[in-house]
Amino acid sequence: MLKKFQEALDKRKEEGILRTLKTKSVGIDFYSNDYLGLAGNEELQTQLLQKVQANPTLLSGSSGSRLISGNSNISDETEEYIAEQHQYPAALLFSSGYNANLALFSTLPDRHHTIIVDEQIHRSVHDACRMSHARKLKFLHNDLQDLESILKKQTGPCFIAIESLYSMDGDLAPLQEIAALAKRYNAALIVDEAHAFGVFGYGLIDKYQLQKDVFAAVVTYGKALGAHGAAILCDETVKSYLVNFASPFIYTTAAQDFLWVAIKTGYEFLKHKPELSEKLHQNIEIFRNQNIETPSSKLSPIQAILVPDNQQLRILQKALFDHNFLTYAVYSPTVKVGTERLRICLHRFNTENEIIKLTEIIKIFL
Repeated sequence: MLKKFQEALDKRKEEGILRTLKTKSVGIDFYSNDYLGLAGNEELQTQLLQKVQANPTLLSGSSGSRLISGNSNISDETEEYIAEQHQYPAALLFSSGYNANLALFSTLPDRHHTIIVDEQIHRSVHDACRMSHARKLKFLHNDLQDLESILKKQTGPCFIAIESLYSMDGDLAPLQEIAALAKRYNAALIVDEAHAFGVFGYGLIDKYQLQKDVFAAVVTYGKALGAHGAAILCDETVKSYLVNFASPFIYTTAAQDFLWVAIKTGYEFLKHKPELSEKLHQNIEIFRNQNIETPSSKLSPIQAILVPDNQQLRILQKALFDHNFLTYAVYSPTVKVGTERLRICLHRFNTENEIIKLTEIIKIFL
């Protein structure tokens, strides 16, 4: 058995796509999801430190799942706060967005359901669908016509799974139009807001006031909020059903209360710091003004630069690294052959000079 594993690893190494763990590099960050710079924000860190000093038990282990010994007033209060902020009846906390998606799509659909997913939906949704007994169908990325043609053929209940801001292409879903389609065909729409939260206020569902049209949403806190964990936004019935039947929730040890406090504090911090997202969007505009071809939205902090060749992409990334720029290259087979790309993540803390220098080097290789 080990021989089979080693052969697969050797093949990846030969192709130059072997994944390995590395310590965080020192350089100019154009690759992390820390869009607003909150992961290292000293003012926010000071607020969190003060809360820990006032109540050191926040750092204690939870000692069990939330259904045994791991629940607390703090986790309950944080869920109530999150639900209120997003104008949903309820919220359920998870240790990660991956676990939240696993819980949703492995639990809610059954063998009588069909899950219709955007072809670029996050891997966690695909993994969750494999755990369910539902049928999974894909529709062409952001293609309303293809989605509707699939919906027309269904005779049973359906879920639709999309992201509001996609992490690979950095483009936005036609959220209002998809919500209208879901309503027309009586399908339950589930939206992953992982990359939109914090970048567009509380996300695009909140921006367009679609709470009544979106059956459930996932909001994650390891990106723009600079923390960790996630919440499912839903109604009270769905929350209770997940608490009773979702294995990723039932059998996971709860996080420390410090995580829930960090999330709530992050929300409060964002409320009083609108200038953070304003500066981010100014930097996005600076990047877009450099006229580099990209499939990404002009509003997105994720800007994909297509370099359809693994070797050429590797050379470009190294050239940027040699100039102290940290970027993330996405090779096939993670993406389809011919769609390899350099994934640029823009942040509030990037300077105009850094952005322009980055794009000058990229242009040399395009």
